[in-house]
Amino acid sequence: MFSDFLRVKRLTLATCLIASFSFSTQAEQLNQARDLEGQIIDQAKHSQQRIDKSSDEALALDAEIQALEREINQLSIYKNHLERLVESQQAEQLSLESQLTQIDSTRLGVVPMMYQMLDGLAEQQSQDLPIRTEQRQQRLASLNALMSQADVSDSEKYRRILEAYQIELDYGLKLGSYEAQIELDGLRQVELLNLGRVSLIARSLDHQHYWAWSQNQQQWQVLANKEHNDARIAFDVAHKVAAPSLLTLPLAISAEEQK
Repeated sequence: MFSDFLRVKRLTLATCLIASFSFSTQAEQLNQARDLEGQIIDQAKHSQQRIDKSSDEALALDAEIQALEREINQLSIYKNHLERLVESQQAEQLSLESQLTQIDSTRLGVVPMMYQMLDGLAEQQSQDLPIRTEQRQQRLASLNALMSQADVSDSEKYRRILEAYQIELDYGLKLGSYEAQIELDGLRQVELLNLGRVSLIARSLDHQHYWAWSQNQQQWQVLANKEHNDARIAFDVAHKVAAPSLLTLPLAISAEEQK
């Protein structure tokens, strides 16, 4: 009987040892499972962080790509603008080259024409009434000298010649008076009055003597006393001390002389 008790005790001890070993193994497995779960969680956390970082980088890269696309679009628009400017400049250059060619051709015709105009002025003065003779001769001499000045443009020379023609035209349209010297048995300082190119009267500075120019005879003729009053009125009108009125003056060129 004692032996049976001993066997039971041994069996109980063995069972306890087996149970203790099994519990210990389960605890160890549980710890391992927990460690593995922790590792998995850590790996998942790191993976999520990498995913979040990659997502942020992808968003930043996408924003950069969009900015680059906008810049490329702007550069394309600017490139097209520059191409149109270049085309416009090329067309303008061709136009300017054509104009320069025309200017050169025009200059070849304008310069001889200006010399012809100066010859015309000289001829006009030689055949005209002796109105402001000294001023006209000085103006013509100045224009002839101007033609040989390289520092003056052809356009300026042409403008000055046209200006001289305008002055010549005004002589035939206006009433004017001025002082000058005329040939009367020697040079004599007088006051001259011209009514266009119709009449040219001279008056002594003391207002006592009057002469009228005869274009046909190319000389001054004494004005009759009865014509002095009309001549005096004409000088007053020219000096703006009398109102304009109908003037009776001797003609420098008579109807017979014009024929």
